[in-house]
Amino acid sequence: MKPSHFHHILSYIILTITLTPNITTLAIRFPNPISQVTGNPPDQFLKTAVFSLGSFWRAESVFGCLDGVVRTTVGYAGGSKSNPEYRSLGDHAESVQIEYDPRVINFRQLLEIFWSSHDSRQVFGQGPDVGNQYRSIIFINGTDESRLAASSKEREQTKSRSSIVTTQIQQLGTFYPAEPEHQKFELKRNPFLLQLIGNLAEEELEKSSLAAKLNGYAAELCPPRIQSRIDGKVNEIIRKGWPILRDV
Repeated sequence: MKPSHFHHILSYIILTITLTPNITTLAIRFPNPISQVTGNPPDQFLKTAVFSLGSFWRAESVFGCLDGVVRTTVGYAGGSKSNPEYRSLGDHAESVQIEYDPRVINFRQLLEIFWSSHDSRQVFGQGPDVGNQYRSIIFINGTDESRLAASSKEREQTKSRSSIVTTQIQQLGTFYPAEPEHQKFELKRNPFLLQLIGNLAEEELEKSSLAAKLNGYAAELCPPRIQSRIDGKVNEIIRKGWPILRDV
């Protein structure tokens, strides 16, 4: 397999640290931000969206890198079992909860990412992951979201009549956060990036906007402009020695 751009960057970083004493087939469509807004708003101004689109490890990586997404949390939703766990989730689906700044990105744009990030026509699974827990769901909260979800599903179905879009649209009930080991899964597999942001405690890591973006970066699922922006920050750290990465 041809080495990825991220792997080239990482190899260069490792070499620099050693020599310095001080130291999928789906084409995801990324939306343009609504406006250039700096800084995250207070939590009461954030909106929340929940989607199921296969493995929640990948789903968190897809959404976490978007401009306007402030926090991501993987968990379980769509079922009737109380307090589900990874090994015993009952009829729930693996899901991702997205807290976002509506000044920068909106629900319609999140739906575009949802549809382009998985195969909504696959039955009983997603990619190599087989089972009801990987089913496709848009969770809605309110009339506007219901209308947007339904119209987006209709548009998706018109792209081909040879198969049926299996995505469900459900009213959001209780979202159960998954166990800590499943949060920011791709980032945790990359000790260098974890160290780069100061080895945050678990609770800080789960709530960190920077960690959400780096989780997508580690999975190579960021929009190209954000991937390049993070590459630039990493290269800057290489030049300066070993400061802590504060933002991207």
